[in-house]
This record gives sequence, structure tokens and C-alpha cells, in this order.
Amino acid sequence: MASPKPTRINNIAIVKQLAEAGNVVVTVGGGGIPVVADGDKVRGVEAVIDKDLASALCAVQIGADEFYILTDVPKVYINFRKENEQALDTITVAQAKQYLAEGQFAEGSMAPKVRAGIMFVENGGKECVITEAGQLDNPTCGTRIVK
Repeated sequence: MASPKPTRINNIAIVKQLAEAGNVVVTVGGGGIPVVADGDKVRGVEAVIDKDLASALCAVQIGADEFYILTDVPKVYINFRKENEQALDTITVAQAKQYLAEGQFAEGSMAPKVRAGIMFVENGGKECVITEAGQLDNPTCGTRIVK
């Protein structure tokens, strides 16, 4: 099944308004329902929207400074599950792109999350944090992707 890059989040103004009012907004879970324009209407299509990229797009469109991606590990690793495994604390977009090019992150696992972090920072965000939910009370949690 196709996995198109998300280009727009429907009802984003409502999401932004709720977030600015201090609410925690849970949105674009599972990437949302893929639709295409069909005249003056939209219709659903068979596709799988990448939830990480859709979430990053939502964060960009509401003007968020920080973007958190929750996963099942506390940090992003290079050489994952190898003798020379290394947890990453803070990496730049350039470093993240290099690690992606080297194949350090598995597709269907960490690679989409790193790509979403890159997209967020390249489009105005200050930092993306990738971590597990249980670490959120730690101010130095996760791997941070910055400019």
C-alpha cells in the first residue's frame, strides 16, 4: 500500500487554538485518514499516512517550538544492538541525515522518527525530542535533533 508524504492537516486551526489555550491535543494518531481532492470535496484513498511525518507537519503548521516523538526506547542509538552501540544525546540535522544515509536507523522503526524530527527542525522548529513516555519528567530525556 502506498505511503504518501502528508501535505496538509485538516482542521489545523482548531488544533492550534486548543494548544494555544493550554490544552494537550492528541491528533493525527496513526497518521490520519488519507484523502485527495475530488472537485470541491475530498474522498478517502487507500494509503497509509506516516504518523511521524503527519505529526511533524502538524507541529510545523501550528508553529510549535518543540516536537516530541514517543517511542519504546529512551534514546536513539547508532550501531543499535551491536558491541559499539551508542546512545545519542543531541545531534544536528546534518548528523541525523548522515546517520540515515549510513543506514543506522531501521525503516519501519527509528528511521521515520528521525526523518520527522529533521523535517520539523528544518521547517522552523527549535528541537525534536525522541524518547519514551516514561522519561518525559526528565528535562534531559531522549535524543534531541537541533539545527
